[in-house]
Amino acid sequence: MTNTKKTPPPLPAGKAAKKAKVLVRLVRSGSRADKFQAANLQGLGLRKINDVSELEDTPSVRGMINKVAHLVAVEKV
Repeated sequence: MTNTKKTPPPLPAGKAAKKAKVLVRLVRSGSRADKFQAANLQGLGLRKINDVSELEDTPSVRGMINKVAHLVAVEKV
């Protein structure tokens, strides 16, 4: 018996799988945050209060959101 992995068949053209999205809004200033939190805000695409970013709901994005949870508001799309 060979050790081959089965891969799922490719999706038909034009029918990409829909990814979950989240809206992230900066509700508190990041000016006094440490450099790691400021880097996370920049990575999320947030600069000023009330800036909104629509991002894919991936584990890496969720981790970034958790690091600055006290500065942002999150809602699912």
